[in-house]
Amino acid sequence: MASTYNYLGIEKMATGENAGTWGTKTNTNLDIIQQATSGYHSQTIAGGAQTTALLMTDGDSTSVTDALTNAARNQIIELTGAITGSQIVTFPTATEGMHVVFNNTTNAQTVQLTGASDSGSGTTFSTTDKGYKLIYMSGTDLIDAGLGLSNVVEDTSPQLGGNLDIRSYGLTSSTNIMNSTISGTGKILIFGF
Repeated sequence: MASTYNYLGIEKMATGENAGTWGTKTNTNLDIIQQATSGYHSQTIAGGAQTTALLMTDGDSTSVTDALTNAARNQIIELTGAITGSQIVTFPTATEGMHVVFNNTTNAQTVQLTGASDSGSGTTFSTTDKGYKLIYMSGTDLIDAGLGLSNVVEDTSPQLGGNLDIRSYGLTSSTNIMNSTISGTGKILIFGF
């Protein structure tokens, strides 16, 4: 019976197989586990509009170095480079796992993250979003698992869980108008005038 591989590319050796190479193969498998749980990879996507496929090969690839430098296996992926057109970054089909992706590219272009055979659109960094996204690859689809808001303006109906302490700052309005609606019998008290 021959070896099989899981979605991370970890070799599951059959009984009696790989005599004399168990140590090397086991070390490769342990390195793959480390990448999946805490690994970091910097991936350049510099250039004009293009699609960049992040790779993941099985642990028995022709070069162990190739197997251990695959971007899609790492938990943290930093996208870098000067981009001059919209970018698409794909994660391989039949893989699963959580990733944190940091858009550290320069220039104002969108960067879309998607599964290679995604039935949806994945998630997209806007032209000005140079932040982080927590994503989950489900085997076919890439899902935005959400790190929350990058900017408060993204929440169109914010609610506070407690008092708002503005410290030494104030509340301002770009239109010189401040509206407030009180439900029930509440009051608005303004001091200092």
